[in-house]
Amino acid sequence: MQIENAPTLAIRHPDSGAGGQSVVARGVWQVHALSRHGTLKDIARTLAAFKDNPALEWDLTQIASIDHIGAQMFWNAWDKRRPARLKLDPRQEDLFGRIEQAGSHELPRAGAGHLQWVVVLGAGILSFFEHLHGFVRLIGQLVQDIGRLVRRPRTGPWLEISANIFHSGFQALGITALVGFLIGVVLSYLSSQQLRMFGGDIYLVNILGMSVIRELGPMLAAILVAGRSGSSITAQLGVMRVTEELDAMLVMGISHGYRLIMPKVLALALSMPLLVVWTDAMALIGGMVSAKIELNLSFRYFLQELPDAVPVVNYTIGLLKGMTFGVLIALVSCHFGLRIKPNTESLGHGTTTSVVTAITVVILADAVYAIIFSGVGF
Repeated sequence: MQIENAPTLAIRHPDSGAGGQSVVARGVWQVHALSRHGTLKDIARTLAAFKDNPALEWDLTQIASIDHIGAQMFWNAWDKRRPARLKLDPRQEDLFGRIEQAGSHELPRAGAGHLQWVVVLGAGILSFFEHLHGFVRLIGQLVQDIGRLVRRPRTGPWLEISANIFHSGFQALGITALVGFLIGVVLSYLSSQQLRMFGGDIYLVNILGMSVIRELGPMLAAILVAGRSGSSITAQLGVMRVTEELDAMLVMGISHGYRLIMPKVLALALSMPLLVVWTDAMALIGGMVSAKIELNLSFRYFLQELPDAVPVVNYTIGLLKGMTFGVLIALVSCHFGLRIKPNTESLGHGTTTSVVTAITVVILADAVYAIIFSGVGF
């Protein structure tokens, strides 16, 4: 039984002296007609049979109506390019023109040329300098906002700063205490195993104190804050971008830097040194517990020897590291948060990239500190 206005394909043989065969399409080539009674599979099978015959003439002028699905079926049968002999209704030109234009914007396939790596490398370098430019602009905006706060402290966003200190600092005490304590236990246990072989039990205080206060304490706190608070900052700004809250703030004349970025940077700059001290204390307590169990070193002996084993300047270096790491984490998180596009895929990718970049920047900053203060505190 013939369905009314069903999509059909017919072969029209040439008259004497005329050209080659023609494929004539009739009916309604829309998704509701194509999906009716298995028509879609039959049409696809017929089109596939015509695919290897480039000499065919295609006549689509007798189609009653066609949508993007029907046009895409023809486009795939033509191997994604217009055949040499094609008749279209003027109303169909715009539809096939859009499909043709979309196909011309496809990315080149990987490995298409032997210089593909040059393109990838160049794109990576351009992206790096684009991020660097945006990061420097963010720092400049932060300096201006801090200057404005110093000139008019009464109008400062003190409520936002206080809230960020609570979320980034106080709420991170639990996880930093747990990780710091466990790291102290592990480091003390492994060091005591080696020192016992050489009879150097008393030097455990030196090893544990220097490693925790100068390096491990600031690094542990920074990595945990980057994963916890840094991702939260990026996600918060990203959600504000998705929900168009950032655009609404600009319409109302509220500065992103003064109300969003500066409070987060100042909060982490104040919270991180305190978190470093907290993490150091928990790690040393864990080390003392392990030393008591493994080497029978009393808590009193440990606390008496610690000031002599670790010069005071190491505490200052640790606090400076904490402040620097806090500022860098906040800036990196805000940078990627403001660059998120208004879609959920960009939100997830931006948050992941923010955390990875923040941890990388913290490690690089720690290396710079190690070079600068290489001869200090020993």
